[in-house]
Amino acid sequence: MLRTALRNVLAHKARLLMTALAVLLGVAFVAGTLIFSDTLSEAIKNASTKNLKDVAVSVQADASRDTPEPSKGRTRATALDEKVADRIRGLPGVQSIRSNVTGSATVVGKNGQPIGERKHLAANYQPGKDGKDSRYPLAQGRGPADGGEIALAESTADAAGVKLGDTVRFATDGPVLKKKLVGIVSSDDPQVTAGGSLALFDTATAQKLYLHPGQFDELIVSATPGTDQQALTAKVREMLPNGHAQAISGNELAAQQASMIAEANNEMKRMMLVFAGIALFVGVFIIANTFTMLISQRSREIALLRAIGAARRQVVRSVLAEVALLGLISSVVGFAVGAGIAVGLHAVLNANGAGFPDGPLIINRSTVLAALGVGVGVTVLAAWLPSRKAAKIAPVEALSTVEAPPVLRSLVLRNTIGAVITGAGVAVMFWTSTIEKLQAGLYAGMLGSALTLTGVIILTPLLSRPLVSLAGLVTTRLFGIGGKLAKENALRNPRRTAATASALMIGLTLITGMTVVGLSAQQGMDNRALAGMTADYRITASGAGLDAELYRRVAKVPGVEAMAPLHRTSFTYGGRPAEVLGTDLSQLEKVTQLTFKEGSLAAVRAGGIAVSENGVKAHGWKAGDTVNAEFHDKRKAKLKIAAVYADNKTLGDAFVDLSLMNPHPQRTAPDALLVKAAGGGSEALVEEIRHALGDSPLLKVQSHDDLRKERTGQIYAILNILYGLLGMAVVIAVVGIVNTLAMSVIERTREIGMLRAIGLDRAGIKQMVRLESVVISLLGAVLGIGVGIFLASAVSGPISSHFPAYETVLPWGRLALFLLIALVVGVLAALWPARRAARLNMLEAIGAQ
Repeated sequence: MLRTALRNVLAHKARLLMTALAVLLGVAFVAGTLIFSDTLSEAIKNASTKNLKDVAVSVQADASRDTPEPSKGRTRATALDEKVADRIRGLPGVQSIRSNVTGSATVVGKNGQPIGERKHLAANYQPGKDGKDSRYPLAQGRGPADGGEIALAESTADAAGVKLGDTVRFATDGPVLKKKLVGIVSSDDPQVTAGGSLALFDTATAQKLYLHPGQFDELIVSATPGTDQQALTAKVREMLPNGHAQAISGNELAAQQASMIAEANNEMKRMMLVFAGIALFVGVFIIANTFTMLISQRSREIALLRAIGAARRQVVRSVLAEVALLGLISSVVGFAVGAGIAVGLHAVLNANGAGFPDGPLIINRSTVLAALGVGVGVTVLAAWLPSRKAAKIAPVEALSTVEAPPVLRSLVLRNTIGAVITGAGVAVMFWTSTIEKLQAGLYAGMLGSALTLTGVIILTPLLSRPLVSLAGLVTTRLFGIGGKLAKENALRNPRRTAATASALMIGLTLITGMTVVGLSAQQGMDNRALAGMTADYRITASGAGLDAELYRRVAKVPGVEAMAPLHRTSFTYGGRPAEVLGTDLSQLEKVTQLTFKEGSLAAVRAGGIAVSENGVKAHGWKAGDTVNAEFHDKRKAKLKIAAVYADNKTLGDAFVDLSLMNPHPQRTAPDALLVKAAGGGSEALVEEIRHALGDSPLLKVQSHDDLRKERTGQIYAILNILYGLLGMAVVIAVVGIVNTLAMSVIERTREIGMLRAIGLDRAGIKQMVRLESVVISLLGAVLGIGVGIFLASAVSGPISSHFPAYETVLPWGRLALFLLIALVVGVLAALWPARRAARLNMLEAIGAQ
């Protein structure tokens, strides 16, 4: 029986090729995910270890802030200074101390735009006796030595388009600063290699920019050989001011970083493995379909084996051995492809600015066993039912017929089970729509989605009849006899058609559901971000904001009709937290849309506070109440609720006149500026505003369209990633359609010969096969899109309870595109089977057994 299994694999190489491809793709996805994850984790860990090579103890300051006059700005202050460093330097076992100052510096490129997509790092350059800083090896030039000089990382200098001697423009907190580039350094800091930027200053300049003179953010202690890190760490802790700094050993720091890396890596690995599981699940339908058809075509062979004494168990084992061999070969090739995917993925992501560190390809034994085990296991599991069907073939029945029609009772039982599971899934989804807690709703939605999708898969043979018949009316009217034959072929074996369509349906269900949820969320974010904003521009700045006096220049820019700053601060009342916005009430109605339910803006001008409807509900307030507020600076004030306004996302839950806010600033610069432009604004006006604000790269001047694009870009980026991951499942589904059609052509060889004999030409044969493929693809697409819309609509309840602006939106354009893609898939999948059917010799086909 084992020799029979081996012979069958070799005898049906072409028939099994597509099945092997489905297994190969699924295993490649799993293997690629595991190898890429392990390789990346090891590379980042090695880079982090290298960064911590000489770190015995890290002394980190607990940053605090002094409180000078608001007009003078604010400066960070730490308890680490030269005195603390000298005390630690005198401890036994201390070899050297590195005194670090860290901050943020946004470097401006030649085009005036900030460079560095993620972190904008800044630090102090600390030369040793040789004039070089071992932490930042020089690639060109020298280190910065005074307040007029700067050094950049190689990637930062390249991105900014500057070379030694050029003037570098950057900002730390406000207008653009300028310094001469005197050095270019190399850096293996993962934050820099991952798309960030790095600027270096001499220590005195760094302290002036970010701290007070003589202060540091971190002291890195290097130990003499043989020193116990833990003992040294304990001694260092005794030298520190209580509550203002902490000491961590190098080993502890390495363990913390390794834990963070592992957690971040595991999240990505879990997400990618979910999609790999989806791809393998789709492959199950193809494998089961293929072996069901193969067993049907080999029924006489199986009958002969039974007649000469083969037991049912031997037949099952023979089929499973054949499947296991196929799965093993496919898995080995898939694993090799997965290793290539891991290497390619690393290169592609780095080419797009991911900045992952380089490292050797890591292939663990567990990865090999997991990938091969999954491939073989899924293949054997998928073919188990067809193998049992093969064992039940009676010799006499098998010898008298090539293929027995499905037993009606089995279809009735299947439809009954499918109806029960689908009903349960639909019930859970309706219940999900009433849940108000987001997390509970999403878990319930996942359960309901799984039940609903499973039930529809089971019911697909039943659903295929009306849908295929409806499609057949169209194909018959448009293509005549070829369209009618295509319909009849698709209806001939509903289970086979259903299994083939289900593979495509699964992928399109997930794609449709995620598209509807994603674009609905994007629409809600748009509505929320722009609700109540009648200003033409919203101006924000990263970091600590803009200079306290600088923003007032905006009001003087020609073309600016109105301008209102938004200052946010917090307070507590009765131990409960609340937030309030300070603004210029004389300009407010020109830049926002306000609708008062009680009170008026005049009452707020008189010294009161305006609260939104959501705010009074959340805090239990009402118009006329007096709130005993304690601000973050410990000053107290009595705030009278002078007005209640309709919810306005631009203004949040409460606002007051700026004069009432000034004594309690959390930051001296506004969180945002709302600008109303005469005539709707222009690019020239935006440039004038930027110039008035010092051309700071920290600045964002965003129109309504810019705000929409910012949010849309995030959603679209996520959707594109999901499309790419789910695309593997769709590709496997296409393979399944090709496989089913190709084997169907073999099965119907004599029938095709008869059709040719009675006058159907080769073009007609090709058309018939193509239309059958299109009908099957559209069946999967219609079911997938329909189920996806239902599932996405059902989870809108818990999402909207957490995100009130969310409202289900059906993207008809994208749904039409999905249908068009299914149509194209059907045509492309039929190319090879249709060509093969058309090339059959008429006489040989009629005489085929």
